[in-house]
Amino acid sequence: MKATEGTTYRMLQTNLNRVTNRLEELRIQGATGIKLNKPSDDPSAIRPVLTTRTQLMHTDRYLETMGVTSDKMETTDGHLNHVENILQRVKEITINSINSAMSQEDLNTFADEVANMREELLDAANAQVDGKYIFSGYSETTAPFIENPNYNPNPPVDPLNLNPPYDPTDSTTWPYIYMGDPNPTELEITPGEYLEANLTGNDLFMGITNSTMQAGGPSPPAVYASEPGRIDIFSVLMRTEEALLAGNIDDPLAAGGGLQSKLDELDTAADQNRRLRSQLGNRASRVETAMRHQEDVKIDLSQILSRYEDADAIQTFNDIIQQETAFQAALSITSKVSEISILNYF
Repeated sequence: MKATEGTTYRMLQTNLNRVTNRLEELRIQGATGIKLNKPSDDPSAIRPVLTTRTQLMHTDRYLETMGVTSDKMETTDGHLNHVENILQRVKEITINSINSAMSQEDLNTFADEVANMREELLDAANAQVDGKYIFSGYSETTAPFIENPNYNPNPPVDPLNLNPPYDPTDSTTWPYIYMGDPNPTELEITPGEYLEANLTGNDLFMGITNSTMQAGGPSPPAVYASEPGRIDIFSVLMRTEEALLAGNIDDPLAAGGGLQSKLDELDTAADQNRRLRSQLGNRASRVETAMRHQEDVKIDLSQILSRYEDADAIQTFNDIIQQETAFQAALSITSKVSEISILNYF
C-alpha cells in the first residue's frame, strides 16, 4: 500500500499529539504531585480511592465533633471545680459560725457572702458554651434553672396549703426549678458506640437522677425528692443562708433547719459534685482515647490514598525528561519530513 504525503503528515501529527499529551500529563503530575487526576488515568483505582476519601470524611467528622465535645467537657470541669470551691467555702463559714462566739452582725455578714455564692452557683448552673446551656440536656437553648416564685422558707399557717413551706421531699417547694431536659446529649465516638457527653442539671445540682425524672415527667408539676446520698445543692446554700440570718445553730425546726445539720448536707453536696465530676472525667478520657484512635485511622487512610493517588516525584521527573527528549526527537523528524518534496526525486 502506497503511503501518500497526506497520510505521512497525519501520522506525524498524531504522534506529536500523543507525545505532547503525555508530556502535559507528566507535567501536571509533577506540579500537583498527584498521578490520578481523572478516572481514565487508572480506572481500577477509582473505587478504592472514593471509598478511602469517604472514610476520611467520616474520620474528620468524628474528630471535629469529638474536639468540640472535648472542649465543652473541659469547660464543664472548670465550672464543677468552681462549684466545689463554693461548697468548701460555705462549709468553712458554717464551721466558723458554729464553733465561734459570733455576733448576729457577723452571722449576717456571713449570710451575705453565702447569698453571693448562691448567685455564683446559679451562674455556674446556667453556664453556656457557644450560646448553648451545658447543663440543660437536650434543651440546650433553655436556661436550666430559674428561681421558684413559690419558695417560702418560713410560711404562715396556711390551711389551704396554697403556698407550702420548704419540703426536702417535694421539689416544687425548693428555691430553684429545673427547666432543662433530663436526657444527656450523646456523642458517637466510633461507628455504633455512643457516650454521654454532658451532665444534666437535675442530676448534678438537684440530686434527681435522669432515669427518675424521665419516668416522672417534667418538673414542675411532677414532684421529686433527692435520691439517697444525693441532695439539692441550691437548697443547702439557701437554707444555710437562712440559718445564718436567724442565728439558728442547732434547732432543726427553726429557720434553715440549723447550721449543725448543714454540715452533713454540705458534705453530701460536695460528694455529689465530685462523683459526677469523676464520671465526666472518665468520659473525657474516653473521648481523648477515641480521638487518638481516629487520628491513627486518618494516618492509615491517608497512606492508602497516597498509594493510589500520589506520584513518585523522582520517577515523574525522569519520565518528564524522557518525554521531553521524545518530543524533541518527534519535532526534529517532523521538520525533516516536511522539507521533502517531489523535486527531491529529480
